[in-house]
Amino acid sequence: MPDDALTAPLDRRLVALSRFLSCHLRHAPDRIGITLDHAGWTGIGPLLDAAAREGLPATRADLARVVAGNDKRRFAVEGDRIRAQQGHSVPVDLGLEPLTPPPYLFHGTRPAALAAIRAEGLRPMTRHHVHLSADHETARRVGARRGRPVVLTVRAGQLSEDGAAFLRSGNGVWLTAHVPPQYLYLPGRHVG
Repeated sequence: MPDDALTAPLDRRLVALSRFLSCHLRHAPDRIGITLDHAGWTGIGPLLDAAAREGLPATRADLARVVAGNDKRRFAVEGDRIRAQQGHSVPVDLGLEPLTPPPYLFHGTRPAALAAIRAEGLRPMTRHHVHLSADHETARRVGARRGRPVVLTVRAGQLSEDGAAFLRSGNGVWLTAHVPPQYLYLPGRHVG
């Protein structure tokens, strides 16, 4: 759900709910008194109860609108349970099988991060994996969240051939443990 495209009070509330879900389904379920199972799922009822306790009352219909309207398809719903598709910093096993990636994937970032990326490559930081996009435009939008974006091209096919494992989440985000600098290109030049 693009934050800047929503202006009505109800829409602002749904953006707040989306942010609440992202935070607590990925990083801090215990902060609001919910638990995630080994695969990252939690009950919708307990989650909505927790949201209400935190001053963000929401209905199942609100939740359905957030899930359906999220441009990145960040959440999955199965029956009476919900989880984040990827991006966790808490231990979960999403049950994803290794896949061979396409030859090139993309990563959106900001200019201030380039020095560290040149030195260390792409690291997962507090998350379990580095997140990569299948297309340049998605990576540009990800990088633009914090200002002017820079899109790096990842030689994913070569990295995979050299032994790195790749996974693809339910919403199409490619995941890997680390991308060393020698597998990265800025538009028009090698990073490493």
